Amino acid sequence: MNPEAATPPHLERRFGLLQATALNMSNMIGMGPFITIPLLMSALGGPQALLGWFVALLITIPDGMVWSELGAALPGSGGSYVYLREGFGRERWGRFMAFLFIWQFILSGPLEIASGYIGTAQYLAYVWPGMTAMHERLVCIGIGVLTIALLYRRIGSIGWITVCLWIGTLLTVAVVIVSGAMHFSAARAFDYPGGAFRFSLGFFHGLGAAAAIGIYDYLGYYDVCYIGDEVKHPGRTIPRSVLFSLVGVAVIYLLINLSIVGVIPWREFVPAAERPAAKFIVSVFMERLYGGKVAALFTALICWTAFGSVFALLLGYSRIPYAAALDGGFFRIFARLHPTRHFPHLALLTIGGIAIVCSFFPLDTVIAALLTTRIGVQFIGQIGALILLRRHRPDLARPYKMWLYPLPCFVAMGGWIFLLATTDAKVLLYGVATLALGGVAFLLWARSTRQWPFQQLTPAAADSGAASGK
Repeated sequence: MNPEAATPPHLERRFGLLQATALNMSNMIGMGPFITIPLLMSALGGPQALLGWFVALLITIPDGMVWSELGAALPGSGGSYVYLREGFGRERWGRFMAFLFIWQFILSGPLEIASGYIGTAQYLAYVWPGMTAMHERLVCIGIGVLTIALLYRRIGSIGWITVCLWIGTLLTVAVVIVSGAMHFSAARAFDYPGGAFRFSLGFFHGLGAAAAIGIYDYLGYYDVCYIGDEVKHPGRTIPRSVLFSLVGVAVIYLLINLSIVGVIPWREFVPAAERPAAKFIVSVFMERLYGGKVAALFTALICWTAFGSVFALLLGYSRIPYAAALDGGFFRIFARLHPTRHFPHLALLTIGGIAIVCSFFPLDTVIAALLTTRIGVQFIGQIGALILLRRHRPDLARPYKMWLYPLPCFVAMGGWIFLLATTDAKVLLYGVATLALGGVAFLLWARSTRQWPFQQLTPAAADSGAASGK
């Protein structure tokens, strides 16, 4: 079947390669490198923590291949929801996995958006020294409302808003990189502490923490997959935008990190928890080079970049409850489209509202919680879905096929397991408890709606499940 022929009515395919890449990169860059550099350096106590970026890249590139194959073969709105449902079998375990994804997403998605709100408020503290906790919350609320307002329109105009925000993002990072290159000191950048590369259990735990921060900053390379029904030529556009975004942002991140530590000695902002300036380190970087007035103007550019990220996130994430509801896997009210502008307005309002509430929590708690809840079901689950689809649906049209299959699957799987193994026990327990509650919620929901496993399959569905091994 032609994937584009399967487009639900009213959703319009308007996103091309430029808009898709802009969407991904705006999401990926966002506030990430501007708020996490001090956290990254604190993880291993020095610039050796940059190894975390490379570990994160070794995980995300093969994982990007997983997203690319699934997104090209199943280009539907909802992304992971569709992949898990189809990979594990939509009548049985696929229904369960898709439900668990929505369950964790209702928390992890808004948490990721909220981290952008929090980061913006932290940087505004540079130009607003008297900012209180209440002021920070009001700023987060204001940004959240503005994001929802700009997304409350047709997808065609949103594509060009995305590109404009992306241009601002590229301008911001270009200024940092060029400024850092002009004043770069290798002695400062590579001032390693004693025993920096002494391999031990503590080193690998620190490397895992640094890699987790790197993963957080790379998150979003797949954002276009969530709006698959609105992408032109998805079989080509989705894989290219995913891989272009990963490579481009990897280079940008490395250069930004070297720019900062090549100008400001890392000991001035490590450990981050004890250094107030760590919250707006790039503004301090610009002040040191060009003075306070330029730094204040540049802080506005950083806030622009952050807004581009949360804009891209909320756009993609608002399509997930819509796709699940349209499929019968979530509350039907979210399947409604705006009567004249043709976008899932109720899902947009809900996800946007929850993100505003999540912005009241500390940043480090937000990052740890969203990663732990997401890895088990979404990232590891999708690898399983891809393998099952390869085995049981060889006839599925695959405009893009993973290179060196199945090696990238095993590499990505090992990386995700490494991150879980080096996660703080309390945070890991939180993630497990969240998914366990999701399992209970699924059973209650399935029982109330008389679906599997509380309702016998029709003979045709049973035969189909048996044939596929599910």
